[in-house]
Amino acid sequence: MSKKGKAVLAYSGGLDTSVAVAWLTEQGYDVITMTADVGQQAVDLEGAKSKALRSGAVKAYVLDLKKEFVEKFVWPSLKANGMYQSTYPLNSALSRPLIAEVMVEIAKKEGAVAIAHGCTGKGQDQVRIEVCANALNPDLQVLAPVRDWQFSREAEIEYAHKHGIPVSATVESPYSIDDNIWGRSIECGILEDPWQEPPSDAYTLTEDPWKAPDDKEYIEITFEKGIPVAVDGKKMGGPTLINTLNLMAGRHGVGRIDMLEDRLVGFKSREVYECPGAITLINAHRALETLTLDKRVIAAKKELEIKFGELAYEGYWFSPLKDAIDAFINTTQEYVSGVVKVMLYKGQAIVRGMKAAGSIYSHNLATYSEGDAFDHQAAVGFIKIWGLPIKTWRQVHESKEAIKIPAQ
Repeated sequence: MSKKGKAVLAYSGGLDTSVAVAWLTEQGYDVITMTADVGQQAVDLEGAKSKALRSGAVKAYVLDLKKEFVEKFVWPSLKANGMYQSTYPLNSALSRPLIAEVMVEIAKKEGAVAIAHGCTGKGQDQVRIEVCANALNPDLQVLAPVRDWQFSREAEIEYAHKHGIPVSATVESPYSIDDNIWGRSIECGILEDPWQEPPSDAYTLTEDPWKAPDDKEYIEITFEKGIPVAVDGKKMGGPTLINTLNLMAGRHGVGRIDMLEDRLVGFKSREVYECPGAITLINAHRALETLTLDKRVIAAKKELEIKFGELAYEGYWFSPLKDAIDAFINTTQEYVSGVVKVMLYKGQAIVRGMKAAGSIYSHNLATYSEGDAFDHQAAVGFIKIWGLPIKTWRQVHESKEAIKIPAQ
């Protein structure tokens, strides 16, 4: 068998990617694995490295990418209040362009001819990884062993045993899980029936809201130019801050999401997420923008936020349109600095107060009490001009049919 060169495989250490190492080796590739720590609840980096090498990899990278993930992907999404279909905070979608970017860099460093992933032909991550990789290096080949071989899970386990690949599972887990520091995605099993309520055992980051503490908890989140930098006055780095809010908000049952999602690959899928820190931060950030941004800027930004969510979800992170939207959003965030007070209670993260040195809310203009500085007489001329087009239309055209008032 002729050698085809090196291939960099995104490697989780699970059954699919472990079998993929052996399969790619059989196809003639020298496999280099890349395992990324983006804040998963349980990640054994050294264990993944050892397993990759035992499965046939010639080299194994294990990388702590939490800081890069937060600073280059999570914070830009937060600035955009990034949500897909106004509901999903993009937690899994945001990690895929980072994984693609790192694999492309390793391929360049190692002189690899291809990158590979363990996605199925039905998943969305195959699109995200491949589109992002093509955007960064169009000359790299992208391999998808799981999509190509179409093994059943039983056949995969048999293949693993045949090749001496260690596997721990013999029966499929009831759920398919993907998680990182920004949240956790849960699907499959009973969740595939939209009529069924998600069982409590599907969740690990959040308490059942009805079992959450009966006492409200107030927290204060400090933002600088759209980025959260402190909780209750304590400065924190990005990963620490998000983990802190995951614990605090999760304890109150905040961040559970249950939605029917329109998948990129053409069908609807029932998706369950738990994103306590993400939901808390998005609620706080969006509220602070109402205090610090102009009305028309907010309106225009809301339209672009929808497009941002779609682009991130669809794998167009490294695209000209995404770059242009980022430029607009970054300009707006120059003014989004301040402190937001959030109440955590029974599954909710509700903004209860905010303050900002750059607030464009004026008490003197808004108040109805002493100190009212609004020019009430100016309203007379404003109303005449504002309503003039409608008044003129009615003068030219026949009158609107009047509402009949019964006799008293």
